[in-house]
Amino acid sequence: MIEVFADGSFNRRRSAGGWAFVVFQAGREVHRAHGSAPGSSNNTFEVLAILNAAIWINTEWRGVPATIWTDSSRAEEGCRRFRPIWRNNDWRRIEPNFRKRKRMIPDVARWQELDRQLSANPGLRVEWCRGHDGIEGNELADTIARAAANLRTPAT
Repeated sequence: MIEVFADGSFNRRRSAGGWAFVVFQAGREVHRAHGSAPGSSNNTFEVLAILNAAIWINTEWRGVPATIWTDSSRAEEGCRRFRPIWRNNDWRRIEPNFRKRKRMIPDVARWQELDRQLSANPGLRVEWCRGHDGIEGNELADTIARAAANLRTPAT
């Protein structure tokens, strides 16, 4: 079993953000990764952190049960609750307002790739953890993501 803590950060002034994830096995850090890119919202980078963690898990630890912890309740709920609905609704919003329902969800390409990664690995779960609450992995991922968001030259 591995536990991964993923976090994203957005620098509104630079219109760029960073993502990071840190992997633990038996309480010991075994891997970390980060990146930065232009963007428009914090949620974009929360999803990007989870996506990059899922890709890494499916490449390096395929078949091993894994939990990706995120402090973004919106991203966790998207993974757990809304992803199957969005997939069945042609990746469009779920809104009572008919005009809004016609719109694609934000970051649709990232959500579609995350859906493929999560669907490919039934042992991979995305769970919520309280942010800024002293959880070592979450605090470390947050620190790395913030530093990545402030890099001079964003690069994916």
